[in-house]
Amino acid sequence: MTDSTQNIINETKNLLIETYAPQPVVLTHGEGAYVWDTDGKKYLDFAIGIAVASLGHAPQAVLKTINDQAAKMMICQASYATEPKLCAAKLLTENSCFDRVYFCNSGTESVEAALKCARKWAYDAKGEHCNEIIAFRNSFHGRTYGAASVTEKRMSQPYFGPYIPGVHFATFNDLDSVKALVSENTAAIIVEPIQGEGGLTPATQDFMKGLRALCDAHKIVFILDEVQAGSGRIGTLFAYPQFGIEPDIACVAKGLGAGFPVGAMLAKEEVGRAIVPGTHGTTFGGNPLACAVAATVLTEMLKKGFMENVQKVSAYFVEGLKKIQRDSNKITDIRGMGLMIGVDTTIEIKQFMRALQKNGLLTTQAGSKTLRLTPPLVITPAHAQEALDILEKTLREES
Repeated sequence: MTDSTQNIINETKNLLIETYAPQPVVLTHGEGAYVWDTDGKKYLDFAIGIAVASLGHAPQAVLKTINDQAAKMMICQASYATEPKLCAAKLLTENSCFDRVYFCNSGTESVEAALKCARKWAYDAKGEHCNEIIAFRNSFHGRTYGAASVTEKRMSQPYFGPYIPGVHFATFNDLDSVKALVSENTAAIIVEPIQGEGGLTPATQDFMKGLRALCDAHKIVFILDEVQAGSGRIGTLFAYPQFGIEPDIACVAKGLGAGFPVGAMLAKEEVGRAIVPGTHGTTFGGNPLACAVAATVLTEMLKKGFMENVQKVSAYFVEGLKKIQRDSNKITDIRGMGLMIGVDTTIEIKQFMRALQKNGLLTTQAGSKTLRLTPPLVITPAHAQEALDILEKTLREES
């Protein structure tokens, strides 16, 4: 590491509020599936901002949209209709089961909107007593107060309390544990189709169908948090079709902007119309620049062959991981769907990630012990093989 790189790291650490432990490298630029640091070292990026740069780094279609739209208009009040906002909303609703869209800036904001929408609907439809929410252990929905309140991590962070009341936690993939919590006060159930911080653990189809039936039987709003698993990440534009259900609300962000901050809450008509002027709003959400980018990203993802590529490369990559698992005694589990893959190993997770970084592969951690692999959705089998080679080499080197 050069003195210049170390100085950037040290000065940044001294100036910023420390929400993350600093990495030992400083990234400067990226292209496609690769990024480079200040020392000129090249890395294969299978982190991409935690499943954000869905089209890779510096995708030409997005760059063109940013340049064109920024020269026209970047911001106006949310009360104004704009063509980019209409275009993005049409692409989302015409390719999903939803009728209405609320644009925001991030995943946690989309979750906040979903919780408020569900509680407002329940207040109107069932009465003011109906405001409780069922979430799940090992969940992660964001860091603002509503989202943090339905994230089990709140249990280990009492210093942020009091959290919003009326939240109960069930066991993921255990329908009986949910049924035990349902009452006349239950307004909503919120669940990730694949738990991100919960170790890349997918829900089962039976569990998701059971949740849908339970919500139907008790008039409960069913919220699917697709912030990480949506936007093409598991091989379909939305995650919910792969589980054979339709939620009442879905939260999307991350890959929706391919690196540009944008999120959205999508709702079916009956639930979505509970939000009326004065009940919710946003300054930056739905701005013309963000919506133009989202529309471009959605257009790219809807092109023929895009999702098929995600599915093809996923199958290739997972088969390669299974081969390494068979040949090595260091991989203990492989989980996930599409290009949202978790790997457990016998090596301490932070040690393993540092070693992978040294060998040229960037990854992230999910939960306490899982290696999270979320590459760009546009990678090829050659990129997948490069990652497999680095993983295999690193597993041999680490004890």
